[in-house]
Amino acid sequence: MSRISFLLCLGLIAWANAKPQTSGRIVGGEYATEGAFPYQVSLRYDGSHICGGSIISRRYVLSAAHCVGDEDAEGNYFVYGAEHFSIRAGSANRLLGGVVTKVTEIVTNENYANFLHDFALLTLETPLIYSNNIQAIPLASAEVPTGDNVIISGWGYTSTNGYASNTLKWNTAQTLSRLACLTRIGMSSDALLCLGHSEDNGACFGDSGGPAAYQGELVGVASFVVGGCGSSNPDGYAKVFKHLDWIKEHSDL
Repeated sequence: MSRISFLLCLGLIAWANAKPQTSGRIVGGEYATEGAFPYQVSLRYDGSHICGGSIISRRYVLSAAHCVGDEDAEGNYFVYGAEHFSIRAGSANRLLGGVVTKVTEIVTNENYANFLHDFALLTLETPLIYSNNIQAIPLASAEVPTGDNVIISGWGYTSTNGYASNTLKWNTAQTLSRLACLTRIGMSSDALLCLGHSEDNGACFGDSGGPAAYQGELVGVASFVVGGCGSSNPDGYAKVFKHLDWIKEHSDL
């Protein structure tokens, strides 16, 4: 598990622990057209993009726990005040368009630790109005078959030392078995969706909290990369299917 990096946006929120880095945009891939990913939102801290998220209902967005919290000097995780956060929905541009609404409450998964169970539910101050550009995405109804492709999207960096994209990008990645994940990056868990890709592709800094979608359902939440953005190592996504009960318990689904 060496060189594991969270995918937060560099320079906006820094972890006390130097080992996880913060991160930015989909490496490789294509630019998204307006309305192609109506469930994708930009999560903002004091007005600046830090992570992605997914609309799961008019009042709730699903993102990553590491996007909304930090560790204190003793290594204890805590959540930042909800008043710092807002989301932009309905625009492929992270800087303008769509609608911006404040976050009023944040709940993170109580089992979040060691790069696993990396989920945060955000309650919105104003319910979203659905349109061609704003829609909820259904939650995973089953496991994704090993070897199938999923779609990932975000405004992350083009590379570890690159820059953040103003326009949403998307790419595909392939689901790996637990054994393949263990062999490649030393991690194996039912709570983890391990996504393989070729070199110079995959997730990067700023993509954290963003979606992995399969057949129109939300199957993963972007969590970490190993060995830097665009390496040949698989990326780690929190697996939605294994956390359905928790998501439903803490939202209005």
